[in-house]
Amino acid sequence: MTNPKNRSVSRRDFMKLTAAGVAAAGVGSVLAACGAQPAPTEAPAATQAATAAPTEAPKAGETLKCWWWGEQEAPGVENWINETVAMFKEETGHTIETTLQDTGVVISEFQTASAANSAPDIQFVWNGVYQMEAAWLGYFEPLDGLIDAKMLEDASPTCMNQYEGKTYSTAWYSCGIACAYNKEMFDKAGLDPEKAPETFEELMDTCDKLKSLDVIPMSAGMKDTFWSEWYHGHALSPNLDTPADALKLYAGEGLDWRDPRYYDVWTKLGEIWNAGNINDDMLSIDLYPAIDLFGTGKAAMTWLVVPLLNAQKEMLGGEIMGVFPYPMSGQGKLNNWPVLDTNGWGISAQSEKKDIAVEFLKFMQRPERITAVWDSSKALPTTKSWPGGEVIKDPWWLDVWEKYIHGPTAQYVPDMMPGLFWSDANLVNAQKTITGELSPEECGENAYQVVQKWREQSPDMLEKYALWAESMEKVWNEKYV
Repeated sequence: MTNPKNRSVSRRDFMKLTAAGVAAAGVGSVLAACGAQPAPTEAPAATQAATAAPTEAPKAGETLKCWWWGEQEAPGVENWINETVAMFKEETGHTIETTLQDTGVVISEFQTASAANSAPDIQFVWNGVYQMEAAWLGYFEPLDGLIDAKMLEDASPTCMNQYEGKTYSTAWYSCGIACAYNKEMFDKAGLDPEKAPETFEELMDTCDKLKSLDVIPMSAGMKDTFWSEWYHGHALSPNLDTPADALKLYAGEGLDWRDPRYYDVWTKLGEIWNAGNINDDMLSIDLYPAIDLFGTGKAAMTWLVVPLLNAQKEMLGGEIMGVFPYPMSGQGKLNNWPVLDTNGWGISAQSEKKDIAVEFLKFMQRPERITAVWDSSKALPTTKSWPGGEVIKDPWWLDVWEKYIHGPTAQYVPDMMPGLFWSDANLVNAQKTITGELSPEECGENAYQVVQKWREQSPDMLEKYALWAESMEKVWNEKYV
């Protein structure tokens, strides 16, 4: 399998853009937190207001290492990390030595350290193959048995971080993907500002009406290539019955990209583009400048991730931004489900202090700590028992929470792509659909051929993907069927 950290265009680079996008939206301090491999520092003491201080003196304890990421995407969580480790030390005597990782080394640094038997005790994780590859190498400890089953389930591990009945991470906050629309523009175009399109046909009709305002119906930028992944994440799920179907497609196990149901990803993209519903300079503008066309009032709709909603909402001003799942009108059971991605935490299999690492993960799941995630950054916690309906006072954010956290959600399936598929099928098909070089049928054939090439190059991974799909399907069916 092509290692994600070696992709010519990787999630690491994709995530770097998140930091750039937040900074472009006016949070320049985020970039200061993105320096490469800062030296570990002990967190400062928590603020008095947030600390449930014990009466006894601090205890002497052990020191654990925790490598993490997230400030680049959700500004404010660094304060939460610092406060949480300070409170944990005051209560237990144990020191959690934290390192905010550069986006470019989150995957590679942990695997390199693990290979050298020098991994941190606690590691931040992205979803899907970004953790599972390390788990397959034996670098992550399964959390089953270390954390009470009820608490582990409440911490919302996704089916993409479970393999052969074992769970390898707890979730932290949501980074799902969404579509945003300008309610004022909808109203001016004679559309219902409180009703977003729910089918692909309604989306196309909505775009036609918005053209009367001389604005861009939907903004997108693919010069830096990353939009192709976001679009794929939106557009494939509606034609799947479970997230495991994506694994079967990527691995060529029982499902075939040459089926019109699955190359519909590129059929619909071609229809949107050929109708003039996306900005003409899509291939010559980067992802975040294109999103900002929406925030500056030049586009009526755009694609984005949930952690960026607040920045775009503030750019527009007022309460004129609405949020909706991408209306693909697919044939699968996941059609029109909101798409959720999560970031989380795992424990190194090499840690000699797993009991304390578990204690810290449990500490982070305390109700007051979960609420503090929201208060510090407006990142939406994924813990099932968190009473977001009571804590969130803003009706706008409450609606987002109801759609993307509280209700049923599909998984962000690009987290499961082999690297070869990402570069040679996902990206190439999107680009050549826009340029007119490939028809939908040819996109399906190209995707099929890329899968066959990956199978030939990576026979050792086929069994793992097949077992992963079987495990994922079982977990999904237990949850929703």
